[in-house]
Amino acid sequence: MAQGARSLPELISELPQLFMALVRAEVNQLKSELTAKAKVAAVGIAMFFGALLLLLLFVPVLIAAAILGFSTIVAPWLAALIVAGILLVLIAILAIIGIVFFKKIGSATPKNTIDSVKNDVDAVKGVGDYDE
Repeated sequence: MAQGARSLPELISELPQLFMALVRAEVNQLKSELTAKAKVAAVGIAMFFGALLLLLLFVPVLIAAAILGFSTIVAPWLAALIVAGILLVLIAILAIIGIVFFKKIGSATPKNTIDSVKNDVDAVKGVGDYDE
């Protein structure tokens, strides 16, 4: 045997430690990569929330502009009532559409999943229709 060479049993006995070291190194690399991506995602989310906040401030400005625009044609109080009426109609339309979509859902019970679980339980028990 050459100087510094180890026997096969010695090399095999080192495999578990080498494998665990490799797994730890991979896990540490995964943690650092995910941490870096999470930081970038956090900045992106913060930017979206900032945009949402500005949008929420922008809507009242548009409503005020509509009232001021109508007030050049009619009295200011009437302009405010006209814009309020338009908003009320939009709110009603959106609410009706929302109700229609909720009615499409039906029951909140996940029927397909429950039936599938019942079939699985029957198959384990050996009763009912199932593929053999």
